[in-house]
Amino acid sequence: MSLTVKSLLALGLFTVFAACSQQEEEVIIDAPIIEEPTSNKF
Repeated sequence: MSLTVKSLLALGLFTVFAACSQQEEEVIIDAPIIEEPTSNKF
């Protein structure tokens, strides 16, 4: 194989490996939004 084909193959494998190794779990926090009670003292 030519050097260009080998380089492209190596770059493709490196890209796939890098993409697979950086998968991080997303943490979603379901916290209810509580509004502060308003007062009409002003």
